[in-house]
Amino acid sequence: MRRAREAAGRAAARITGQALGPYQSAVVRIGFAATWLFFLLREFPNRAELYGPDGPWSWHLAERLIDSNHAFTVLMWSDSTLWFELVYAVSVLASVGLLLGWRTRATSVLFMVGVLSLQNRSVFMGDGGDNVIHLMAIYLVLTRCAQVWSLDARRARTRGSAAAGAAGPVLWGVLGAGFVFGGGTGRFGYGWLAAFAAVWVVCGLWWLVDRHEPEGEARAVLDVLANLLHNAGMLVIMAEVCLIYATAGWYKIQGSRWQDGTALYYPLGLDYFTPWPALSALVAGSGTLVMLLSYGTVAVQVAFPFTLFNRRIKNVLLALMMLEHAGIAVLLGLPFFSLAMIAADAVFLPTGLLVWVGARAAGLRWRAGGSAGSGPAGALPDPRPEPAGTEAGAVLPR
Repeated sequence: MRRAREAAGRAAARITGQALGPYQSAVVRIGFAATWLFFLLREFPNRAELYGPDGPWSWHLAERLIDSNHAFTVLMWSDSTLWFELVYAVSVLASVGLLLGWRTRATSVLFMVGVLSLQNRSVFMGDGGDNVIHLMAIYLVLTRCAQVWSLDARRARTRGSAAAGAAGPVLWGVLGAGFVFGGGTGRFGYGWLAAFAAVWVVCGLWWLVDRHEPEGEARAVLDVLANLLHNAGMLVIMAEVCLIYATAGWYKIQGSRWQDGTALYYPLGLDYFTPWPALSALVAGSGTLVMLLSYGTVAVQVAFPFTLFNRRIKNVLLALMMLEHAGIAVLLGLPFFSLAMIAADAVFLPTGLLVWVGARAAGLRWRAGGSAGSGPAGALPDPRPEPAGTEAGAVLPR
């Protein structure tokens, strides 16, 4: 009993004392922000047909559906083209901000609002990858995903605090005005209004404490709460990934085409899923390869959740799944679905690998800067994460 209590005490101290997985959360942040940004930019010429006033799913049809399912989307605040263009532009800018880790807590909220607003406006335009982005956009708000590889971390190193500067208060002021307008006009449901108000109040309190009492007890309490929320968010992300693979694998087992090993053959013959017809024909022409890929997909998806406690096997299966999604992007022409799943898989990447990649990238950047005479030899940045206090749930309804 004594050893159990000591172990529980150490676990509690670790969970409350630091935001775990700083590199993994940074990769997840970068991956999903980049995936959504690339999608928005690629579909920019088609934006009005996908999510705007020119789409087959009209504003009135969307209004009727949202009245019944109470999904969240600010696009239903107005049917004007100007409002749609503004929301789309803000979604692009929020994706860039989250990708760079600039004022990450605020940009993560804007990112979530943009993702939910566009996807819930036209619910029939998405696929499995969009569903993953939808969920992860919510979870990222809970995490401290800018501890490393972000402009916030750089600001914390150079200016002593990630909240330094006037941009943060201005951004939160604009967000607060939006929340007040949405709540005052009845455009927010009570659940979403409470969630946004809680985020705004807590982040405002964080800014005040960080500015006036950075070493006091209030800051320590806020750090503990932020660490708990971050670690819970990371646990939910990991559970979500395991759930995706477990359900996908077990449903595949029940399908006759997966049982006889021919499931991959048929999509390779559809024009919609053959961006490279010659390559698809080459793969489909080998019955043995099609069978191995079909059975291998099922085996990896079903087995992955059970390998999390064996690091070596988990890393092997993780690499196989990432290669599988890269193959889906090339063979079946689903790049954004694949990017979303690879970004979700990144939550399980080993820390040693991510630290090594970060150090190599920092070294290349320093050498490129040094060749241009931009810095001294000692200017190589520290790849380690900032302390937990340097950066100012659950699945929510649509």
